[in-house]
Amino acid sequence: MLRVFPKVIPVALLVLVLLASSACSRPAQPGSAEANADTGRTIQNKGSDTIVNLALAWAEAYRDIQPDVSIAVTGGGSGTGIASLINGTVDIANASREMKDSEIEQARANGIEPVEHLIAIDALAVIVNPENPVDQLTIDQIADIFTGRITNWKDVGGNDLDIVLVSRETNSGTHVYFLEEVVRKGDGDNTDIFAPQTLLMPSSVGITSEIQRNPRAIGYDGLGYVTEHEKMLGVAKDADSPYMLPSVASGSDGSYPVARGLYMYTAGEPTGTIADYIAWIKGPAGQQIVADLGFVPLTEE
Repeated sequence: MLRVFPKVIPVALLVLVLLASSACSRPAQPGSAEANADTGRTIQNKGSDTIVNLALAWAEAYRDIQPDVSIAVTGGGSGTGIASLINGTVDIANASREMKDSEIEQARANGIEPVEHLIAIDALAVIVNPENPVDQLTIDQIADIFTGRITNWKDVGGNDLDIVLVSRETNSGTHVYFLEEVVRKGDGDNTDIFAPQTLLMPSSVGITSEIQRNPRAIGYDGLGYVTEHEKMLGVAKDADSPYMLPSVASGSDGSYPVARGLYMYTAGEPTGTIADYIAWIKGPAGQQIVADLGFVPLTEE
């Protein structure tokens, strides 16, 4: 016999159905495994100020070929991006340094396994005012300048002027890299720090502004941010090595001694929309943008 169900659904059952439907349709949190599989065509991207212009250019170009993908890009520094990944509030963290062991441990404690993606190379330029007659320095000299052991330009062949030190702030991956690889010369046992009189700037704009107005100043910045209003110095590993200017070529072949990787980090191996986007960034179109903005594109190797 055919049973006919009543057309009126009991109120309690209707409430349960609506609640279940709401739970199923709730969007995944950025950085979660569910979001990493497919974010519903939305990507939250945050971190390094060095990478932010690249990230914005990538997002704009990608919108032209995938108009249904929304990519929200913000800066704030490598530390900020990594902290957001650890907290599960972004899909991709941009960083101009590698994640620290302590950060990886924090991420794992939150159920997140960070996966590193090398997306470009940056030759970090040591810059001075164009009026400064100094053209080149060794890593040892740069380290002695930024620790305060050398305080006058005359000690490195310049004018009799006090040196003004300009650096990114401590949350910056560029600051961390320069401290570890230049000030401490890559020696894990070295505990040298920036001289206390160092001016800490929140952005590349702050560094370039001080360099442009002050003939006594010295700073450092990503190659893609250097303009004709600053002078890049030739840098040598030591007194017996050649002095090299930062460039796409010298950064790519390893002859420039202050070059570093630029990274994106995801929560686990990316799939879906995020995987497609990172693959595009590392492909010919994305790497052409790297070169166009003055950074060093990845080689085929």
